[in-house]
Amino acid sequence: MALSRFWVALFLCSIAYLLIQLFSGRFYSIEFAVSGKKDDPLLQREYYIDKLPPELQSSLQSAPDHKVTVGKEQYAIDNGVVKVYAGKQAADGVVPQCKNTLFDTLLPLIAYLAFFSGLMQLLIDSGAAERVAKLLSPIFVHVFPEVPRGHPSISYMTLNFAANFLGLDSAATPFGLKAMKSLQELNEQKDRASNPQIMFMCLHAAGLTLLPTSIIGYRAAAHARNPADVMLPCIITSFIGTVAALVIVGIRQRINLFKAGLVIAIGGIAAVIAVLLVYITRLDLIGKSYFTGNLSSAVLLGLIFAIFGYSLLREKQFAAKDTTIFKSFVEGAYNGLEVGRIIFPYILGMLVAISLFRNSGLFEMFSAALARTFRAVHVSDQIVNALPIAILRPFNSAGSRGFLLDAMSTYGADSFAGRLGCVFQCAAETTFYVLAMYFGSVQIKNTRYALSTMLLVDLICVFAAVFVSLAFFPLAASVPAAH
Repeated sequence: MALSRFWVALFLCSIAYLLIQLFSGRFYSIEFAVSGKKDDPLLQREYYIDKLPPELQSSLQSAPDHKVTVGKEQYAIDNGVVKVYAGKQAADGVVPQCKNTLFDTLLPLIAYLAFFSGLMQLLIDSGAAERVAKLLSPIFVHVFPEVPRGHPSISYMTLNFAANFLGLDSAATPFGLKAMKSLQELNEQKDRASNPQIMFMCLHAAGLTLLPTSIIGYRAAAHARNPADVMLPCIITSFIGTVAALVIVGIRQRINLFKAGLVIAIGGIAAVIAVLLVYITRLDLIGKSYFTGNLSSAVLLGLIFAIFGYSLLREKQFAAKDTTIFKSFVEGAYNGLEVGRIIFPYILGMLVAISLFRNSGLFEMFSAALARTFRAVHVSDQIVNALPIAILRPFNSAGSRGFLLDAMSTYGADSFAGRLGCVFQCAAETTFYVLAMYFGSVQIKNTRYALSTMLLVDLICVFAAVFVSLAFFPLAASVPAAH
């Protein structure tokens, strides 16, 4: 219910504010919010060419493309009318966003879903999923007390967490969707989120990460001196977020988190992180890039090899079910296509609402007000400059990534704002997108306290990112990016 009301509020507030801006004269046209594309110049006003100063008329007519830039404004002749542009559009308009959601978001997602859903079907038919669930039941029974020991959802959740942990985003989503579907089988109220589903969503959104390869790539592209120097802050911040999610939801669901098995499991994860960090921090830049990139790829390929190898060893079990390994894969792939069909409207609705919110100017207004609040309590501008990334991250990954790249370009990849922005981007999840996709895949309408908890975890990650970054990177004058 909370997500539904928030979604409707985004549309109503964004459209109302766009109309107010139009009638007040701040926007010359609001056509961009319907059909414009991200980063297109915004139309400010129009003139007949004879209304312009003679010098500008002459420059426009003599220019090869009939375009002239004066200060921050660009003048262009279009069918005898001079159009004046300034600024850039924040996000795609409604129509392009609908198209891009289908072609740029859904189709690639369906391809991932089909392939990894096929692999998961092999896990089921070969009996591997059941074995993994039984192995991990002693640990998961404490975090998910309402899930029976050995339930298949345990193996799917494990694979989802492992994929996120190693930066394998393409593999994590299908495993997560399969986990939600499996947990839905235990849910007595099909349109209302169950306790295990909320716990899983909040832990997933916390995004415990070991190898932030995409962040390292962004920094390398921005000519950072050491692109991997944010890796340790990213890992620590995401670990804090994961523990926070576990504690908050555990308290809400009255789960005893001090069981020996659970404490040992968390301690074991912390130990693995520590060992890998000690090893990684001793490597030079080339060594870090080589190790982290190959580890992620090796884990993914190793997982695929293990699934096919185990399936081949258990071929008789497939025959007993009147199928083959390939037919089982195809059946699972079809299930992935069906999941893609189900979640498409949910993703579409959320992304279009977010595009309107950004194009209306409400996001920038909210961001500016927050920045003024922080400055009023003497928070450094170097922190404030990175806050738009943290604010937008729960709404839209691509949008926050754009702010991150802009921050590194403006302040320098090795500035505090540039580094803090990287930690923000890594340590939080696109909360509303994830909620719409995962709960939409099982057609849950009442998400209960999932949204508020995930946003609280996002907020904790923001504060953790600031304090961790302050510990690693001193506040100082921005360091120019290396070239």
